[in-house]
Amino acid sequence: MEIFVDIIGGFNTLFSDQYAIWFVFLAAIVGIIFGALPGLTAAAAIAMMLPILIAYNDEIGGLAGLAFLYVIGKSGRYGGSIAAILFNTPGTAASAATMQDGYPMTKSGRAGKALKTATVSSAFGDYFGEIILIFGAVTIAAFTRQFGPPENFAIYLMAFIVIGSVVGDSIIKGIISTLFGAVVALIGEDVITGQFKMTMGVEELESGMALVPLLIGVFVISEVIIQAEKAAKIKMITMASEKVDDPTAHYFTWPEFKRCFPLMFRSSIYGSLIGMMPGLGSSVACFVAYGEGKRKAKNKEEWGTGIVEGIAAPESANNAVSGPSMIPLLTLGIPGSTIAAVLIGMFLVNGLQPGPTIFADEPPLFMGGQLISPREFIFGIFAAGLIGIAAYAIIGYFLAPYIGKMIAILPTQYLYPFIFMMSLAASYSSRASIWDVGFALLFGIIGYAMRRTNFSAAAFIIAFVLTSSMEEAFRQSMIISDTGLFVFTDFEYQGKFSYAPIFLIIAAAVVIFRGWSGYKSRKADG
Repeated sequence: MEIFVDIIGGFNTLFSDQYAIWFVFLAAIVGIIFGALPGLTAAAAIAMMLPILIAYNDEIGGLAGLAFLYVIGKSGRYGGSIAAILFNTPGTAASAATMQDGYPMTKSGRAGKALKTATVSSAFGDYFGEIILIFGAVTIAAFTRQFGPPENFAIYLMAFIVIGSVVGDSIIKGIISTLFGAVVALIGEDVITGQFKMTMGVEELESGMALVPLLIGVFVISEVIIQAEKAAKIKMITMASEKVDDPTAHYFTWPEFKRCFPLMFRSSIYGSLIGMMPGLGSSVACFVAYGEGKRKAKNKEEWGTGIVEGIAAPESANNAVSGPSMIPLLTLGIPGSTIAAVLIGMFLVNGLQPGPTIFADEPPLFMGGQLISPREFIFGIFAAGLIGIAAYAIIGYFLAPYIGKMIAILPTQYLYPFIFMMSLAASYSSRASIWDVGFALLFGIIGYAMRRTNFSAAAFIIAFVLTSSMEEAFRQSMIISDTGLFVFTDFEYQGKFSYAPIFLIIAAAVVIFRGWSGYKSRKADG
């Protein structure tokens, strides 16, 4: 099959780059450490690294930079399990469910078994999701390549509605977060007329809001504020705190793996399906998988007391999200997660527009001293993902306890101020503008307020990224339309079948379903 030739070509492209493979291994380490730091996420790590990689893109090459960020996203999701298991504090929201059985295992002297179970399950789910990505993205892109502006606008609108209504506990707060992101994105120059909008006469706003300061503010600075509130060092429960006679206490045994395999497989399916839905992400997947695993288990009463199944289920699911969350980005130009939204910046810097045409063979890209096609470049990223999973799995399997000990002794009174200063430097370096530093601080406060009031930072960022493309698709649709707004509801335009009404129907169905589910929940609560 042609796709297997592409996969082999992707490995050839990756190993032909003098920096890329080393950046993959570096990303595995950086992601694990950031993920294991309580509160800091893979998205925060990527947001801080993005301006540096953009600045040195010509020196290191686009493939190395994108591979670095992509693998950080994977290893960061896994790294969160270390803090969840050892400290009873999720390093990331995606590992919150892992605490329920991981920490009891640590208290009973089986931290090694818990960490190795998390490592194996994470790698299993990640490989499952990566395979879904490779085969699914190419297949779907071949179908979506025929879409025109009306279908593109309908897809963006559907994404807005799905993200706003599904992300978070409140449909109202989700929609408000989405609309807020759209409003912020509209600041600046009009994509068609060239006129300035909502700049309030401030010259620095004429070029629009930059993505990097927003990301750093919402994900990094807001977390620094939250950590400053806590103002307490996390104490690690050492594995020596309780002695056990079981020689397998620090190993994930083969019989345990065979027992968990069906659960890991089902959980990986849940994670992959959730990953393809824009805005949901790993935090939703881990709780869905944990809940479903417990519901179907014969030993329900043991879940939450410290069993390997309670770790295998959420860790398989949250890492299976990683690959499929890239499918909407690569096939439709819609980021399926905040990490995918950040990666858009690196794609654009390298002359690649996320969407169905990204798998084309033309025009060629000049990278690493050679010409490669966009398709070869994307399969090079896929190859980096496959190697990156193996890298963080090996590192985590043997070194996770030592990484946990290192995190436990880090002086947090110096760590988070250092991260804060690095965030300001990264904000400035994106456009060498002191205004961007101010924007990062402003959105740090806004991000903190959103998190404290349960508004969705993920919905805000994804909406911010999508709005410009959505506006452009709407304007183009109006230009080619003979029926005005009805071009989005007609099943045919310019003599060809239109899928736009189908996407709008799906969006309406999601809203109705979410509204009905919310009504039933409120009624059940009395």
